[in-house]
Amino acid sequence: MTAVDIAAPGTAGAQAPRRAGRRGGARPRLTKRGRSEALAFWLFISPWLIGFVGFLLGPMIASVYISLTEWDSFTPAEFVGLDNYTRALTDDPVFWKALGNTFYYALVSVPLGLVIGVWLANLLNKKIRGRKFFRTMIYLPTLVPLVATAMVFKMVLAPSGPLNDLLGIFGVEGPSWLLDPNWVKPALVVLSAWGAGGATVLLLSAMNGIPREFYEAAEIDGAGPMRQFWAITFPQITPIIFFNLIMGLIGAFQIFSQVYILTAGGPDNASMTIVPLLFREAFSFYHFGYASAIAWLLFIVIIGFTAIAFRTSRSWVFYETEVR
Repeated sequence: MTAVDIAAPGTAGAQAPRRAGRRGGARPRLTKRGRSEALAFWLFISPWLIGFVGFLLGPMIASVYISLTEWDSFTPAEFVGLDNYTRALTDDPVFWKALGNTFYYALVSVPLGLVIGVWLANLLNKKIRGRKFFRTMIYLPTLVPLVATAMVFKMVLAPSGPLNDLLGIFGVEGPSWLLDPNWVKPALVVLSAWGAGGATVLLLSAMNGIPREFYEAAEIDGAGPMRQFWAITFPQITPIIFFNLIMGLIGAFQIFSQVYILTAGGPDNASMTIVPLLFREAFSFYHFGYASAIAWLLFIVIIGFTAIAFRTSRSWVFYETEVR
């Protein structure tokens, strides 16, 4: 057989590779049932898609453009390039003060919340009388709306409030928590610790999932409670601690309601954080372009800290799937 015969159209030698190519590269046709299932899938997911595009992706793209303009929502937007970002980074001392206050709040409240959560979870994981009652009471504050919690704390932290009255019993003169620039940020941190019950429940669930055999083997080896905690309990709950760390950082950098209700950023911007600042710029001064630029700078900060947390997690977060 010659090369011409092999390549000649209509022969078996020429048709076999073509049929093989169609089998390997052609997309399989959907059956009627497959098309029906695909249609059902898109129908069921369409509410989420519409909401995502209309209320998240669309506004995000629009805010990128707005951040490059000077716009007060009443007159046409004027394109100014990166002027808003330059203003925030070089010409606005309030922005840097708000950023510093946000860093202070995040870097103090998040570790404090993690420590309190681990401590409470470890206590509530022990077999004590009334354990279910205490677990419920620890979680209840997370169910109270944040606005209501802030209003209660505004009364508690008043100069003549219950907290200062309690300190007075021990001969300590309490400060004006929300009116003193030196004490207003610690007051916000105290308020953040009030909601540690959510992290506690997750950590408690992780502790309940640790096999009892680990502790029995440790007891046989003579390990005490403290050694068991650091050698068994803590490594096993590090994935939940890491989850709480990420969610806590994101939430702390976006703190708004507590500041807006308790202090409105005062006194003298001592409690001003990034989100209340951009809210004020947008809805009090109508600087929507500048507020959008601040929002994107905050987004970069959150992404940076989240990336650092993921990077460092390799050295302290333990996953059972990594054990071979």
